[in-house]
Amino acid sequence: MSNKNFMDKVMNDIERMGRHLRIMKIIEKEGPIGIIKLSEKTKLPSHKVRYSLRVLENSNLVKPSSAGAVITENARDFIKEMEGKIEEIRNKINELADDILPR
Repeated sequence: MSNKNFMDKVMNDIERMGRHLRIMKIIEKEGPIGIIKLSEKTKLPSHKVRYSLRVLENSNLVKPSSAGAVITENARDFIKEMEGKIEEIRNKINELADDILPR
C-alpha cells in the first residue's frame, strides 16, 4: 500500500466514523427518526445514512422502531466513551504533529 493510499484510508475511516457518530447523536436528540429525515438533516445521500444505520444497528447502538430509528441504552454509554476517546485521539494527533512537522 502506498503512503497516499494509507493516508486516504485513515481519512476515510475518520470520516465514516464521524458520519456514524453524527447520525447517532441526531437519533439521540430527535429519535425516533427515519432515513429521509436523517438524510435531510445530515445532507447525506440516503444510501450512506442507511449504511450507517446498519453499522450502528449491528453494533447494538441503534434499533429500528415503527416510527424510525432510536438509540439503545448501549449508545449512551458508547457516546460518553467516544467523547473521551476523541479527546485522546486529538492529543495523539497533536503529539504526532509536534514530532514530525517543522515549526
